[in-house]
Amino acid sequence: MKVPIKSDRDPGNKISRRRFLGGTAAAAAAFTIVPRHVLGGIGFTSPSDKLNLGCVGVWGKGRSDIISVSTENIVALCDVDDEQMGKFEESVSEEESGRELFAKAKKYRDFRKMLEIENLDALTISIPDHSHAAVAMMAIKMGKHAFVQKPLTHTIYEARKLAEAAREAKVVTQMGNQGHAGEGGRLINEWIWDGAIGAVREVHAWTNRPIWPQGIKRPSMVVSRPPTLDWEVWLGPAPYRPYHYAYAPFNWRGWCDFGTGAIGDMGAHIFDHPFWALKLGHPTSVEATCSEFNDETYPLTSKIQYHFPARDEMPPVKLTWFDGGNVPPRPPELEEGRRMGDRGGGVVFIGDKGMLMCSTYGMNPRIIPETKMREYERPAKTIPRSPGIHEEWVAACKGGPATTSSFDYAGTLTEVMLLGIIAMRMAHLNTPLEWDGENMKITNIPEANEYIHKLYRYGWRL
Repeated sequence: MKVPIKSDRDPGNKISRRRFLGGTAAAAAAFTIVPRHVLGGIGFTSPSDKLNLGCVGVWGKGRSDIISVSTENIVALCDVDDEQMGKFEESVSEEESGRELFAKAKKYRDFRKMLEIENLDALTISIPDHSHAAVAMMAIKMGKHAFVQKPLTHTIYEARKLAEAAREAKVVTQMGNQGHAGEGGRLINEWIWDGAIGAVREVHAWTNRPIWPQGIKRPSMVVSRPPTLDWEVWLGPAPYRPYHYAYAPFNWRGWCDFGTGAIGDMGAHIFDHPFWALKLGHPTSVEATCSEFNDETYPLTSKIQYHFPARDEMPPVKLTWFDGGNVPPRPPELEEGRRMGDRGGGVVFIGDKGMLMCSTYGMNPRIIPETKMREYERPAKTIPRSPGIHEEWVAACKGGPATTSSFDYAGTLTEVMLLGIIAMRMAHLNTPLEWDGENMKITNIPEANEYIHKLYRYGWRL
């Protein structure tokens, strides 16, 4: 089976190597591509079944994303920092199989150059939040499938537009919130839909983030840019500012121009499970209390309350998010000495007939107290199980089942998370934001709408 190409557009309308091989050399290909059952038996993957992948961002989460899709042809690797590229190459060259796997991949600093030159089927995008949408949109418009690390985008508008563009281009998309592919999330859904704790009207979700600096001012000290780093491309659509190690390579998450703070980092994991199990969609209002917001970095600590309307047979829900050391009240039903969630955070679902608790990635869901968990007669497993967040995407790109965290789902989840950031910006007004999700508009505080999107630096566009 050949991988379907969603677009054959090439710069200058040139005939690509792949189109040439598929057209003028079709007869030869019929003899050179041997059916997998002849060559390798069950589980063998023919070269013609592999995607040609480009990977943007190679260190940190980028490295694990690349390794997770290394069953495919890694054609090109892109990172703005040669030092990060060197770390990746050194780490994979420790084993001979790793050296062979990535030896032929071409190296790029600028993803735009890579997309101009390489004939790719799909991209993984594992870079700072502020550039997610710019890279993903360019790929989607070229007909390429896209795997984007969480959070999907930096702004609500970007999330809406990426989902629309992916739908129009008919490409396969996935956001990298790995807990969505886990067993725990499916159990949570099945138990709640089975009525295990009755109708859920309240949810508490929390994280131990931030674990990076926040609540600080812009650095004033001038430092030299590392010669290995292309700072212009790293900045991407963000407003220009001089390089500083306070931003890159790691602490960008806390800066408003580059990251999305605690809720952007971990909300895609923790928020995901109530969002999925309770079929939440858009809230009607959101309000926040937080420490000082200086418009440079996110507050040290926040508490955000979302109010969701009734959905079909499900009642209205109040969801409260806690971060920066804030935690929800400990349920009296939770046994003494037992941890609430895990060290990274968790979720508590409060129903009419009981409570359900899980850890950060939806793992280890339990009805509390444990005596009720033991008494509960679990329903049949009705939700298809996932091979993994990356494996889902690769299989879907080849015509398999649809992904479960596509931009249609992940886009709305991201919009709701990022609405919480706008509520933090408006916290000083002590007024809930009234949200018209369909029209992407805050209806009662017009000035808050300026934060739904951002201005792009000259030369960058969505």
